Amino acid sequence: MKLRKVTAASAVLLSLSVAATACGGDKKDDNSSSGGGKKITIGIKFDQPGIGQKTPQGYAGFDVDVATYVAKKLGYGADKIEWKESKSADRETMLKRGDVDFIAASYSITPEREKLVDFAGPYLLAHQDVLIRADDKTIKSPSDLNSKRLCSVTGSTSAQNVKDKLAPKAQLQEYPTYSACLTGLQNKAIDALTTDDSILAGYASQSQFKGKFKLGGFKMTNENYGIGVKKGSDLKAKINKALESMVSDGSWEAAVKKNFGPANYKNEQAPKIGDVKS
Repeated sequence: MKLRKVTAASAVLLSLSVAATACGGDKKDDNSSSGGGKKITIGIKFDQPGIGQKTPQGYAGFDVDVATYVAKKLGYGADKIEWKESKSADRETMLKRGDVDFIAASYSITPEREKLVDFAGPYLLAHQDVLIRADDKTIKSPSDLNSKRLCSVTGSTSAQNVKDKLAPKAQLQEYPTYSACLTGLQNKAIDALTTDDSILAGYASQSQFKGKFKLGGFKMTNENYGIGVKKGSDLKAKINKALESMVSDGSWEAAVKKNFGPANYKNEQAPKIGDVKS
């Protein structure tokens, strides 16, 4: 009889201990999407200079500056941010699985993507453009790309868009990376590189390329960069408020000049929240 009482008491104590441990574990691992948790996980590009790049010194680029500002407004200092690489093909899946709290990775808002994720912003209006050599005076409009060797990365639709709509006689060249395209442009193996003007400006702003290239300024498409969040997340409204603050206090303009200035990037004014240009 005495043994039964001890066993029952032990069972009660064990139950209370397990419950306390579970509650303590939930609190320790808290990564609340509404801010104020232990850390926040943000998806960025790791390989786009001027936009999002992993360097020996840390992470740098316009998207990194925007994401860091937003995180601070949400209650997370820079030391509470965990950065994750978000490749273009993985972004929707990462948000759906909860691998990241939000993504700022040259992420253009499109109707197709809005079916899968929600977007805060836009926070930058970019355009498809071309990068050419600084001394090239033959390419003054998209039609001048006819018979020119036009480069973009493998799998990108940018070069094909130019050929289909603007310069049907352009000679498409696919390289594995934008860096490879830049080398080809510098060596005159190609005549122009095309993608978003913000990405082109980021590459051209690198110290080793300073003064060697220029943007065409053609504005062939509108690319509305937004911050992606999981469908239905309450972070959307909070991030929008943070983006408005970034513009109003001058931090947005400072980040543009810091990351794109060396390429003489003529950026659009900061877009209004919800104003997606077609």
